[in-house]
Amino acid sequence: MSLGQLREAAAGLGLPRYAAGQMASWLYRRGCTDITAMTDLSKAAREALASSYRLGLEAPRSVAVSRDGTKKYLYRTADGHYVESAYIPDGDRATLCVSSQAGCRMGCRFCMTGRQGLRGQLTSGDILNQMASLPERGRLTNMVYMGMGEPLDNPDQVLRSLEILTAEWGYGWSPTRITVSTAGVVPGLRRLLDESRVHVAVSLHNPFPEQRAEIMPVERAFSVRDVVSLLRRYDFGGQRRVSFEYIVLAGMNDSPAHVKELARLLDGLKCRINLIRFHKIPGSPYFSPDDRRMEAFRNALSRKGIVTTVRASRGEDIQAACGLLSTKQMEEAGDEA
Repeated sequence: MSLGQLREAAAGLGLPRYAAGQMASWLYRRGCTDITAMTDLSKAAREALASSYRLGLEAPRSVAVSRDGTKKYLYRTADGHYVESAYIPDGDRATLCVSSQAGCRMGCRFCMTGRQGLRGQLTSGDILNQMASLPERGRLTNMVYMGMGEPLDNPDQVLRSLEILTAEWGYGWSPTRITVSTAGVVPGLRRLLDESRVHVAVSLHNPFPEQRAEIMPVERAFSVRDVVSLLRRYDFGGQRRVSFEYIVLAGMNDSPAHVKELARLLDGLKCRINLIRFHKIPGSPYFSPDDRRMEAFRNALSRKGIVTTVRASRGEDIQAACGLLSTKQMEEAGDEA
């Protein structure tokens, strides 16, 4: 709950307005796991809260551990769906990749989650539980909304979770520690840019609209050109950053023509491109280029003046690509039924 919702809850139980701040402190700063432990509330208040509300904490159902230290957790949502989170340690940095939907309706051809279709929207509680119930929570330095689902297809709950994460009365995280990824849902992106200060990552994957539409149907509703046009209205010269995620598919989006069009599309926009190796998924016709070709593509973009990096692949031995673990769980549940 946001602070406003906590105030409404307090009022509904006849508690004083300031009780909302006390509850927020217990929930978000002190990591309370039991309502009865909120000892600066009266015993009667705690009993009233416990009879009407639950904390919503749900421990991971399983974990897969990679040789490189990446851990992929499977969570069950309040509605009974299964979603994934990836914990990625890297030296002094530890990032949690969280899901925002169970399944996804964007239908990207290279994504396992898209094959599930949209099974359910996560609440802000479901989203935040992935962090709050993480065994490594105390080590986290960053969070990225890049797990299952399209965050901006669930804007109300995502924005509420961001408010709680960054508010002084909430977890108190700096917005610069958080990145939200989107395939380019323009209405939601506009709200994100207006209502938060977190970093933005746009799933680009091809600068040519007709080619992008073949692998990302969202292009037909929200053109990447319109997405970039919207981004140009905002200031990314300070602490806030915008980046473009680009899964490189061998022979499909890594030609000199793609380099030239990327440079034209992003000309003058302060940004960076993150090149990502394709994680093979069952039945996919796509392949990742070899290291030499990845480096050549990166260098060609760098020569065009675009800051470009090749993201290190993590967790391939535990199927860290979005959707694989939850799809397996769904199939097993179906077999049991």
